[in-house]
Amino acid sequence: MPRSLGAAAIALTGFFSPAHAQDREILNVSYDIARELYAALNPVFAEQWKAETGETLTIQQSHAGSSKQARAILQGLKADLVTFNQVLDVQILADRGFVDEDWQQDLPNNASPYYSLPAFLVRGDNPKGIEDWDDLVRDDVEIIFPNPKTSGNARYTYLAAYAYALDAFEGDDEAAQDFVGKILENVVVFDTGGRGATTSFVERGLGDVLITFEAEVENIRAAEDEGAYDRVVPSVSLLAEFPVAMVRKVAEAQGNVDVSQAYLDFLYSTEAQEIIASFNNRVHDPEVVEATADQFPEVRLITVEEVFGSWAEAQETHFGDGGTLDTIFRN
Repeated sequence: MPRSLGAAAIALTGFFSPAHAQDREILNVSYDIARELYAALNPVFAEQWKAETGETLTIQQSHAGSSKQARAILQGLKADLVTFNQVLDVQILADRGFVDEDWQQDLPNNASPYYSLPAFLVRGDNPKGIEDWDDLVRDDVEIIFPNPKTSGNARYTYLAAYAYALDAFEGDDEAAQDFVGKILENVVVFDTGGRGATTSFVERGLGDVLITFEAEVENIRAAEDEGAYDRVVPSVSLLAEFPVAMVRKVAEAQGNVDVSQAYLDFLYSTEAQEIIASFNNRVHDPEVVEATADQFPEVRLITVEEVFGSWAEAQETHFGDGGTLDTIFRN
């Protein structure tokens, strides 16, 4: 069963009192484009923790491609918790004993406090008329998105395009491979992570369309001159969950289980969900969902499980050595 969200209050009050106040520090290892989001969340939680325990908490951040971050933890990076953008990158830590085996049952919504989907960022007034996935196979369209071998963000894009093609071609896998192959041929640079892809599109001026999480699309638009970019939400996209977990092996060794768990519980609070939605992520809190309904276009969302069986199966079939992605790259 998921932990009660009241556990945050228990975690905050049950372990320390102001009489035993001390400085604490935790490390949140996160995905590439979440820097600004957690920079906004961290001081709010630190203030709550200070009020409840008297402790001054420093929350350190590390950001890179999600899969790269998982490998860094396996190689010794001392993460107390992870806030990733793909289930597989948490699961590999669970398989190696760093994260609890049942981590997805420890928190609501499969341990995903918010979600997004692959969407398109195009230049102002959409000069290439890009509306859906089938526009991305045109010869006159240049695309930017990260390398699916190194980026969870890119794996969502790849699988979303593949699922769209399977639907369009009535389950014809060969046709779907050809379709995705044409999209990959149109990619002008494969950056290692989502933020690198954003830099290539926005700062270097490469490409006609950036494919990234909807949240990143909207955050870029908000940061740039009005009208510089447009958002295009395709007719079909893939549910992109953002799983979180305590790295118990590290948190226990560093005496940070209490504060790490409290931080994860905090992400589900209404206050945190409001902050998360303000960064254009879709959330689960009913009050916040209602308040932000006009912020998010309707879209037909499919899941990895519906089309590919599971993340583990998708990894083996598409992203493993000699898998479908390698085959497409070679052709």
